[in-house]
Amino acid sequence: MAISKLFIATLVLSFLLLHVVQAQDIIESNGPKRSQLGINCGAACVARCRLSSRPNLCHRACGTCCARCGCVPPGTSGNQEMCPCYYNQTTHGGKRKCP
Repeated sequence: MAISKLFIATLVLSFLLLHVVQAQDIIESNGPKRSQLGINCGAACVARCRLSSRPNLCHRACGTCCARCGCVPPGTSGNQEMCPCYYNQTTHGGKRKCP
């Protein structure tokens, strides 16, 4: 009887520990993203999208563009010459992808 209680307690603690480790991995993977060139895309996109009427959409598009190009133009709009790769990306419909 004592062995089965010990076994169940060990099993429960193992599952709890596994859950905590997986939760930590999820939190770390959702943190600020850095492109391969070292720019903090999260912070750059917050600055770029701060005046957007659709901030969630803006952050998602900006993050994708930043990860691909490694740069985000300064300011909330314009400044295309500062990051041509970012500016020249388009959607399947031919519209500009990056905010």
